[in-house]
Amino acid sequence: MRKALYTIVIVLLVIVFGFSAFQVVNYVIESKEQGQKYDDLSQLRQELQNAAQATEPKVPEAVEEDTQPTEETGPRMLPEYAALYEMNDDLVGWIFIPGTRVDYPVMQTPDRTDYYLKRNFNGDHSEHGCIYIREECDIMEPSDNITIYGHNMMDGSMFAALHDYIDKETWENNPLILFDNLYEYHTYEIFAVFKTTASMGKGFSYHQMVDAESEEAFDDFIATCKSLAFYDTGITPEYGDKIICLSTCEYTLTNGRLVVAARRID
Repeated sequence: MRKALYTIVIVLLVIVFGFSAFQVVNYVIESKEQGQKYDDLSQLRQELQNAAQATEPKVPEAVEEDTQPTEETGPRMLPEYAALYEMNDDLVGWIFIPGTRVDYPVMQTPDRTDYYLKRNFNGDHSEHGCIYIREECDIMEPSDNITIYGHNMMDGSMFAALHDYIDKETWENNPLILFDNLYEYHTYEIFAVFKTTASMGKGFSYHQMVDAESEEAFDDFIATCKSLAFYDTGITPEYGDKIICLSTCEYTLTNGRLVVAARRID
């Protein structure tokens, strides 16, 4: 009886070990595959951007009136993003943080909540997911605050690098975020890095502020961001500024979130 029980325990341990080993191997394989896919997209984007800049004609100081963009034609999509948009029309922009591994397409599905939480750029299942924007936000208007989500992956990909900003020195060395929409290049400066919990009824609901109801509401939002911050950047956005909040998981708090908040400067 005791021998049979011992055998059962050993078999169960072997099964658990085998399953765990399979999960680890699967994670490593997916990590490598997804990393290569995003590297390929980044390289394609850069090549298209370089090609467009090399062939871009010089615009004379005086431009004829009939050559100006009109409401009928609308803005022209940037060449590097037009090509990527043809691959997946859920693409709404690109985010790049100098000095980090953050260099990714940004997705949004206004009618499908958290669609890219576990999907890659091609729409296939992936634990790495995509960088994506909260459904209610408007990237083109833009909203007063755009919340951008990304996983905190163990392999250091996606938004894992945001945790380096807990250290003030990282911010001092790399204070800027390049976040483009499909039509315009934009630069943001980081003004606060903080953590909070996403548990219902607790913590700071930074993601729920999309468009401020008033100047007072905007100022309160900024004040809360700065009061929770790990350090003072000396930067305080003013009413009318456009904000982004980069959000990823944080594990020292229950259901924790780490947020890097930045304001647009061009």
